[in-house]
Amino acid sequence: MTDADQVRNSVVEEALGKLDLDTKTRLLAGQDMWSLPAVPEIGLQSLVMSDGPIGVRGVRWTADDPSIALPSPTALAAAWDPGLARRAGRLLAQEARRKGVHVLLAPTVNLHRSPLGGRHFECYSEDPYLTGAVGAGYVNGVQDGGVGTTVKHFVGNDAETDRFTVDSVIAPRPLRELYLAPFEAIVANAHPWGIMTAYNQVNGTTMTEHRYLVNEVLRGEWGFDGCNVSDWMAARSTTGDIEGGMDVAMPGPQSVYGPALAEAVRSGEVPESAVDDAVRNVLRLAARVGILEGAPAAVPEAPAPVDGQALARELAARGIVLVRNEAAAGRGAALPLDASAGRTVALSGAAARDARVLGGGSATVFPERIVSPLDGLTAALPDGALTYCVGADPSEELAPADKGFELRAVCRDASGAVLGEGSLPSGQVQWIGNDLPAGATYENMASIEVTGTFLPRESGEHAFGTRGLGAFTLAVGGRTRWEGVQEMGNEADPFEAFFGAPSERARVDLAEGEPVEVSLTFHVPDMTALPLKAIMFSLLHLGPRRDADELIAEAVAAARAADTAVVVVATTDRVESEGFDRKDLALPGRQDDLVRAVAAANPNTVVVVNAGSPVELPWREDVAAVLLTWFPGQEGGAALADVLLGDAEPGGRLPTTWPARFADAPVTEVVPTEGRLEYREGLFIGYRAYERHGVEPAFPFGHGLGYTDWTYESLEVTATTARVRVMNTGTRPGREVVQVYLAPVADASDGAQGATAERPASWLAAFAGVEAGPGESVEAEIALPARAFEIWDEEAGGWQRIGGGYEVRASHSHGDTRLTAALDIS
Repeated sequence: MTDADQVRNSVVEEALGKLDLDTKTRLLAGQDMWSLPAVPEIGLQSLVMSDGPIGVRGVRWTADDPSIALPSPTALAAAWDPGLARRAGRLLAQEARRKGVHVLLAPTVNLHRSPLGGRHFECYSEDPYLTGAVGAGYVNGVQDGGVGTTVKHFVGNDAETDRFTVDSVIAPRPLRELYLAPFEAIVANAHPWGIMTAYNQVNGTTMTEHRYLVNEVLRGEWGFDGCNVSDWMAARSTTGDIEGGMDVAMPGPQSVYGPALAEAVRSGEVPESAVDDAVRNVLRLAARVGILEGAPAAVPEAPAPVDGQALARELAARGIVLVRNEAAAGRGAALPLDASAGRTVALSGAAARDARVLGGGSATVFPERIVSPLDGLTAALPDGALTYCVGADPSEELAPADKGFELRAVCRDASGAVLGEGSLPSGQVQWIGNDLPAGATYENMASIEVTGTFLPRESGEHAFGTRGLGAFTLAVGGRTRWEGVQEMGNEADPFEAFFGAPSERARVDLAEGEPVEVSLTFHVPDMTALPLKAIMFSLLHLGPRRDADELIAEAVAAARAADTAVVVVATTDRVESEGFDRKDLALPGRQDDLVRAVAAANPNTVVVVNAGSPVELPWREDVAAVLLTWFPGQEGGAALADVLLGDAEPGGRLPTTWPARFADAPVTEVVPTEGRLEYREGLFIGYRAYERHGVEPAFPFGHGLGYTDWTYESLEVTATTARVRVMNTGTRPGREVVQVYLAPVADASDGAQGATAERPASWLAAFAGVEAGPGESVEAEIALPARAFEIWDEEAGGWQRIGGGYEVRASHSHGDTRLTAALDIS
């Protein structure tokens, strides 16, 4: 413990001693959606929290205060670089300080157990070691900037279906070796100031009340001394939560803590010492972020400023995974593109023009600018070198009004008087808690009008519609086109209802370039009795429906006339979002047909896949190159141009196995049976499961091609270290991710369980990134963690080292071992 730690702890104890019971319990409950109350008498300011996996939202969800939008966490994990994750964290800390935020509600370190997980874009990987390493880098970076983190969702929230109530049934070994492992690694290596407990149950106990996992494991075994915050609306029991080790119940002001907790103490149901322990953790967090008078902040001075736009572009390029790069049309590898004079590129795909740069749900932020693939390539290529065709749209449904719309939200009272208004970047209104425009409250609002103008990009019949629940009035061109009420369907999750099926309400003939007035009025219901107040609805639009075959034919003609064809395909927020899981891994719409047709017309076809997690690529062997960009953030189009033209190397490696077909995925179950989701596969998820079942994926875990070649020259191992020497045998400088896997080759010599315990055929033990120029050799010295040789002994209730023989594999990916060495440990 440092001197500063001792001073902070002394100040915390002194402050705690000055508080009465009612103040203490009030401090453990949100005063609103995002903050805890100030207590001036002890010099405590209000502690402010905000979502922050890819950007800092702030306390109001508004485009009037833009946020840097970084690539999705899957993209960050694809870089396989904890140091880069740390730099991303420092940028987000800078953004948090700018917005007055003290704690980020991130990172999300749940695992990619099944490829159907709808929120996997916000998680890192299928592998616990990689997840823990990248997550620790992120946490260290954010806290380098003096801003706290809440590592989430602790634990077993690995799918979205029935996430509020599902009982994740996980045996002790996989619970320890897989699902708890990233949290344990981050606690050990990054000392996070917060943890967020999940909605779900684990083995029959709600996580906010899980005394064993929180008090005994997280705090007791691991030594976590931070603040345990509930997921929003996850706290359900006053006594159960405080006894289960939950410090803060969010949001407020209605809460199971506050007055309810004070009454529980006075009635003898809860000892006041339990309240004191929780308040102590809150005050320690406040002290660390510098808002408790007399306590030194953990970071007295902010780090040097970070150029957010430049870092977002670098992160996007570093996370792009080149999974295929074949010779085509009598030349070398398809990428990087030959950008010499006269070379032409035919770009197609609606996703190239209207980029999706982040996933749906609570991670959503509003960036100041978005660079689409079309924008990026237009800026990078000479005039006349690029053509563009829509080709195919990933969504044939209405989507939030976006391109061509200039909108604002106007809040009115029952008399029609304007209470407040704010700008909207799209037709989507997503206000939770205090997000409302200044002057508007849930009590005084009678209506919200999304209003403005629309400048059509095409002539023809335009469809308008709504998404959300409640009463609406839709007007286009000064005429009411529809008025009615949308009732609740079968949705179990508010995000599912919000991102669910759109409803078409009207079709209107419009002319290209002629502006028209649009308006959608939402009639605000009485929300007095709701514990969490929110307004979520959208004005939707879909342009004229052109014949799909005709669009594909246009793209084919352009591709046939060009030297290179680039097709951008993507998922939508109906496919990947918070609140629901996926049904399959197919790309939506006619995108597969577009790729096949373009590839048949031009053998030099490059496909860019913009998805947060795996999708089926049935045409992958028919195209020259395939790039995975995940959701690449606001600078994604610029980064893509950098990579396509060779100004940057595609730096990514797969953080999750990419199946050839959904039917090949070994673990797919995400829907509970009678409230229980059984993790029957045990230890065998991701590449461990593919290897066990002998299934060949489309692309293995860890796979990724750069723009140079690597020869693995030597491997030397001890029980604690692997030394790997590699040579860059290509013609360009590059970066290689050296991956070290362990494979047991003999029965264990130690312990009763160790002799019979089932283990995966191989697993990732460690990795390191190295850089070298053409012809250069470089050595990576990679520490082998002791935990890589251990299993959780269920009978003994502890970790057991498994001795015996191991094959140590120095690999380019899980499916591409370059060197092996024998190791025998006792």
